[in-house]
Amino acid sequence: MRLLATVLLAGIILASAAGVRAQEAADLFKSKCQVCHGADGKGDTAAGKKLGVKDFHAPEVTKMSDAELIEITKTGKNKMPSYDKKLTDDQIKQLVKYIRTLK
Repeated sequence: MRLLATVLLAGIILASAAGVRAQEAADLFKSKCQVCHGADGKGDTAAGKKLGVKDFHAPEVTKMSDAELIEITKTGKNKMPSYDKKLTDDQIKQLVKYIRTLK
C-alpha cells in the first residue's frame, strides 16, 4: 500500500512540475516570440508581416526537427535575432515544445 501511495504521489509531483514548465514556456513565448509570431504562431502580426516571419503551421516549419528549430532559436535566422545569450538551452527546448502545441 505504501508503494502505491509513493508512486501516486510521485506521479502527482511530476505532473505538477510538467504543468509549471508548460506555463513557463507559454510565458516565455508571450514575452519573447508573440510580438512577431502571434499568439497562434501564424505570424499574422504587424511586426511579423514586416519581418516576414514564418508561420509555425507551414509545412516547411512543421517538417523541421526539434534540433533544427532549437538551432534557429539559438543562432537566429534572417531577421530573427539570436536567443543564445538571452535564454538557457532548457528554455529554448521548452519553447520549441510549446510551439509544437500551437493550433
